[in-house]
Amino acid sequence: MSDQSDAGNAVNHPSSAAAAQGAAVQGATGQGASEQGLDSRVELSEYLRSRRARLKPEDVGLPGAGRRRRVPGLRREELAQLAGVSVAYYTRLEQGNGRGVSAEVLDAVARALRLTDTEHAHLVHLARPKRHARKPAARQQKVRVALRQLLDTLDGVPAYIVGRRSDILVWNRMAAAVFGDWGRLPPQERNWARLVFLESDSRELFVEWETKAADIVSHLRMDAGRHPEDPQLSALVGELSVKSEEFRQLWATHDVKEKGHGVKRLRNPLVGELTLSFETFTLPDDPEQSLIVYHAEPGSASQESLRLLASWGADATHAGAGRRAGN
Repeated sequence: MSDQSDAGNAVNHPSSAAAAQGAAVQGATGQGASEQGLDSRVELSEYLRSRRARLKPEDVGLPGAGRRRRVPGLRREELAQLAGVSVAYYTRLEQGNGRGVSAEVLDAVARALRLTDTEHAHLVHLARPKRHARKPAARQQKVRVALRQLLDTLDGVPAYIVGRRSDILVWNRMAAAVFGDWGRLPPQERNWARLVFLESDSRELFVEWETKAADIVSHLRMDAGRHPEDPQLSALVGELSVKSEEFRQLWATHDVKEKGHGVKRLRNPLVGELTLSFETFTLPDDPEQSLIVYHAEPGSASQESLRLLASWGADATHAGAGRRAGN
């Protein structure tokens, strides 16, 4: 098993250049990224605007179908009417002022906007952010010894643990064989968002790269809602926004969703294409860490390919690392 024993310090102390990039994005795009964290007022305002813009009057039973509108989506007064609040009250909320807003009002706004449960929870986090006595940067992400040992026992399937900001914390040998040898990377680069948007290998690895990219951004959005004061997350968002146009476009959508299970199609340099199902298990004693396990359908070609990778041992891991080194 491999781990990120020094990555907590590395990830939690980004370079001044990365922080500066976050501040630059704040000024250039108005998305609220800075070295002090994300601006909760800006995030709340932009989130509500984006959710309102995706609704049409006919979607919610209001007249107005076919009429030309200066802006897409519902008007503020229409949304306020649906939520049963005054226009002035909703306008204040959409301007980022969530101070004193009740759970009942947020529930009504969420219903009016047709939010999913995940989107509703994200709205609550943005409108009523929890302030932590200690900045998240002060706490290193650590994985319990028993969990490291558990990963070692999962020898036939890829498995790893991710933490805050999509950091890859620990992984087993099969994960390295399938996804690449993360142990060869500097600790601060063991991060799914960096790998997907800044490394060309990811486009070869993920057959449906666009789906993986959208999932990663959605995960970061939810993390930002829970921890808007996290300067390291803000710096990561700033850096990716500067370096990746695709990340910048996805971040601007404000989409959030939870994807605890599903199917991924991958390309491996040794065995070719793999179709693997994955399950995500949030750790009960640390909800900011999740164990993700991949497996193949019994009797499938992908299952046989996993067996081959397992039998090749370290050679399979080195093959993945060699592909990265060759780029």
